Amino acid sequence: MPALAPHPSRTGLLVVQPLRRRQCVGCRRGPLPMLVLEDSAPRCLDCADLGHLVFLPRGDTALTRRSREESTLSVVVVRFNRRKGRYERQGVLVEEAGLARAEVRCLADAEARRRRRMRDARLRAVRDERFVAAFTAEVRRLFPGCPADRARDIAAHASVRGSGRVGRSAAGRALAEGAVVSAVVASVRHLDTPYDRLLMSAVPRREARARIAAQVESVLRAWGWEGRFWSAGP
Repeated sequence: MPALAPHPSRTGLLVVQPLRRRQCVGCRRGPLPMLVLEDSAPRCLDCADLGHLVFLPRGDTALTRRSREESTLSVVVVRFNRRKGRYERQGVLVEEAGLARAEVRCLADAEARRRRRMRDARLRAVRDERFVAAFTAEVRRLFPGCPADRARDIAAHASVRGSGRVGRSAAGRALAEGAVVSAVVASVRHLDTPYDRLLMSAVPRREARARIAAQVESVLRAWGWEGRFWSAGP
């Protein structure tokens, strides 16, 4: 045990997890997993009238706070860290009934958070569906010959959350023409040309794009694209 005693908690009580074997000066039991220092002498929790409390390890801030709120008596538990040269908090001792009440409160909050997450997920799904529909409509406007199912597939692929694809960019969310055309070009490049096979054959990306550029343009023209051929894209 370090020579310097830990600083008392705000209740005036503090429980220590000793680093070496200690014996209670009152009942002579030992070794003690936790003890209270009274006049620098170790006492077990029972002799210190704290044996009715239960230990709640640190880690769950909300549960700890509520357990202390629900307990008439609560005590901080510390242990000395030799490497850092200081006492560190390990958890608290609280009343078992107080801990049970706190757990009920936390479970209620967890259920509320679960329901909120479900509502938020449904709202995101509705927003995503609306965006895919708007993106699909823009693909069909720019490429009237593009099959409806293909236009929707392009829109859905480009706008997956967290994908980093063009549909999730600022331009994509604004349905900018360049972003929409870029998504269509990417789809044609990967699905209607041998581009992927060229890459698998170790053909450099720029060269592979150059080889299939005419095929991409042919598909775009067949779909009614009247603008400049868009060679860029993911």
